[in-house]
Amino acid sequence: MKNNKYPVALFVLFLLLFLVLFLARNKAYFIQNNTYQDGIEKIQISNTESCLQCHQNTKGYSKYHNPELIGCVSCHLGNSASLDKIKAHEGMILIPGNLSDAKETCGKCHPSELHKIENSLMTTNSGIVAIDKFVFGEADSLDYHYHIKDIKYTAADKHLRDLCANCHLGAEKTSFGPINQMSRGGGCNACHLNYSDEAKEDLDNYLTSNKSELPQFHPATNIFVNDTHCFGCHSRSSRISTNYMGLQETLLDASEIIDKNNYTVLEDERVYKNLEEDVHHSKGLLCIDCHSSHEVMGDGKTYAHAEQAVKVQCADCHYNDKPNTIPFDSLDTESRLVFLHRDYNHSDKQIIAVQKDNHPLVNTFVDSIGNAYLIGKGDGLLHSLKPQSEVCSRDHAHKNVSCSACHSSWTSRCIGCHNQYDGNEPSAFDLLDKKFVKGQWKEYVAEFSSSLPAMGVREHHGEKTIEPAIPGMIMTIDLNSYNKDELEKKLLFHRLYAPNSPHTTSKNVRDCASCHSNAATIGYGNGTLVYKIENNQGQWVFTPEYALNSHDNLPEDAWIPFLESVNKKTVNSTRTDFRPFTVNEQKRILLVGACLQCHKDDSEVMKQTLKVGLNTILKKVSTSCVLPKN
Repeated sequence: MKNNKYPVALFVLFLLLFLVLFLARNKAYFIQNNTYQDGIEKIQISNTESCLQCHQNTKGYSKYHNPELIGCVSCHLGNSASLDKIKAHEGMILIPGNLSDAKETCGKCHPSELHKIENSLMTTNSGIVAIDKFVFGEADSLDYHYHIKDIKYTAADKHLRDLCANCHLGAEKTSFGPINQMSRGGGCNACHLNYSDEAKEDLDNYLTSNKSELPQFHPATNIFVNDTHCFGCHSRSSRISTNYMGLQETLLDASEIIDKNNYTVLEDERVYKNLEEDVHHSKGLLCIDCHSSHEVMGDGKTYAHAEQAVKVQCADCHYNDKPNTIPFDSLDTESRLVFLHRDYNHSDKQIIAVQKDNHPLVNTFVDSIGNAYLIGKGDGLLHSLKPQSEVCSRDHAHKNVSCSACHSSWTSRCIGCHNQYDGNEPSAFDLLDKKFVKGQWKEYVAEFSSSLPAMGVREHHGEKTIEPAIPGMIMTIDLNSYNKDELEKKLLFHRLYAPNSPHTTSKNVRDCASCHSNAATIGYGNGTLVYKIENNQGQWVFTPEYALNSHDNLPEDAWIPFLESVNKKTVNSTRTDFRPFTVNEQKRILLVGACLQCHKDDSEVMKQTLKVGLNTILKKVSTSCVLPKN
């Protein structure tokens, strides 16, 4: 009989080796599935590194980035085998997490997240570059894809370098300290760096002691993102962060403020008027309570503009019938990690998933009787998610109107922007290369203000949606000031409105007249819009507030002329799929406005138009009703 012990032993050895390799390769999986509920097995990497021989008893690390688990060199690199200070610090990165070193630092453990970030609009700035190049006449499309790091020194590129190129994730964080209102970029640090009070105090002591008193408290790297992390960049351009807080930018100087209760001065000395904050902000909700990691870091795909990358909608939480949900077992790896790091315990419940791409909002759940809740990521408080009101759900006349069109209480506006290049400016600063240069583009703004948003039409995949709009670029560009050798006089003029997500959500909605008989909402600009009846005939008359612009003979703040057609070849939007109302659409809106001259919003006849539609009601119109002839 042959001896079978050798093949059996070989098989057992192979099986053991396979199990060891499998467990090592899939350790993260078991962690994410709560196999290690009370923490991760400690590997004691610190015992093999020389770093803690000097940096002893340091505290403040986040649970999952403790040196006992991952060591110091995982983030800071350097030579951990040497006890010599100079040699140990060779190749060390003092502030890891910038995109310039992310492949060697953060990306080693988080390659998927790094891939997403590298393709994110917050890194590429593609939409900003595309629009700027278009308005400068350097591109024939608003939708080309660019990367901010690749721009050169054309007139548009220099404009970006002077005024816009500060806000992108590739911008380097080069100094110690917490993220604040002035912070821009910093790669992974932009969202994930957090200093405790102790870490701030230790940093101050370290710097004031000429770096001789080593900090005992290390800043934490974790997922606890707060609104300050977003503020540095998103308090500019469309001013989402400031809007959300109820702050409207002004042209005032801090020294000019008399009533300080009505104004807020930011760290960069910009002065803001205090207005109504977003209802979600008043409840203590953070930006990331709605915009999860799937949106903030992106999905790895390239997009032309921000609204294409944003998938979450109001109706995901404030649903009509019932929410779209997925079970905990269907969560992707990234969502499981967030769930684990935040110590959530609703794995036995359904979790709300965004309709557009089905990514989960892990801070939400639906209980056994169908009630939906959101756990605030800032304070951990439980918020009941209320379905759409009966008015919204039964309204058939406004099915194509976005939630923000009715529920935004105000939005920022600016007009009269003139761009001119000053070649003699001695202290210009290149925001991309981070150095002082000579010569700079300068913007001269006539006015900052706020109002109810205007409305425009988004046409996408055969559907039309009414969305808020703002005067994005009513501007002139003096190209000759940059290219002085040009013989041809070039003064570019644009009247472009932009789609806008105000982030000033209010529980109360704007009234019907604020849309149907409001000049600015329809696109005519501020002014007086009056419905006059003479000889039993009605006619709308508009008197603009602002003087006519000499370039196109329209009021300074207007989007379109009053009840006149616009040349189809005229570009009047910063998006190819977003436009103003046509003349027929304007007439339809104003027809309802005429009815509202006599019938109140809550009158029975107006309620009926919402249920059965305007055309049905018009068939029953009284002979005493005077409808507009224009």
